Amino acid sequence: MSDKRSVLVVGAGDATGGAIARRFARAGFAACVSRRNADKLEPLLERIRADGGEAHGFGSDARDEAAVRELVTTIERDIAPIEVAVFNVGGNVRFPITEMTERVYRKVWEMGALAGFLVGREVAKVMLTRGRGTILFTGATASLRGSAGFAAFAGAKHALRALAQSMARELGPQGIHVAHVVIDGAIDTPFIAETFPERYALKAQDGILNPEHIAENYWALHCQPRSAWTHEMDLRPWSEKW
Repeated sequence: MSDKRSVLVVGAGDATGGAIARRFARAGFAACVSRRNADKLEPLLERIRADGGEAHGFGSDARDEAAVRELVTTIERDIAPIEVAVFNVGGNVRFPITEMTERVYRKVWEMGALAGFLVGREVAKVMLTRGRGTILFTGATASLRGSAGFAAFAGAKHALRALAQSMARELGPQGIHVAHVVIDGAIDTPFIAETFPERYALKAQDGILNPEHIAENYWALHCQPRSAWTHEMDLRPWSEKW
């Protein structure tokens, strides 16, 4: 019987999600990465394969129930059992409350909360048949407190955190490790470099989050023995005020 395993990273962008996929691929997992635009996954797939890993890309909308079900079914059937699932979808937008449209609020909630539920539910179904697995949700400062202008993002992230707590309490006794990671601070991305150059300048002093270091913490969560599972972890640079 094959012991091949896969990691599913939903929201595999160019920074955190990609780094997580690469970290698990280095450990021998088949990296299954997903985002709405499959073409944008090509550089990540090429990098994992160049490093000797196995990688598969999927264009899939995590807000679509049928699409999420098909994604999980395809990986389980054609690649390998999903041992680890990471929900890393963003949706950070800023609008004054009186200028925020219903469409924006709904879309952010669908991306950050509804999609997390759909992914979490579908991977839980297959993990429960084996009595093991790890489900990791990426949170943010907005998971803990809402800031001015971020009502939609904070609402979605609060909901995702509550989902993670409920799932952990339900699935933990059945062998599934569910954890929520609060990323508190700027991450080393082109967006931060272009939009907040003064913040990005702190990179040389380790003043912004390195995606590779974030990924190491996700790996560590997966490796924890069940006698000492962490449910919530917060990651921030040494200089971040909190």
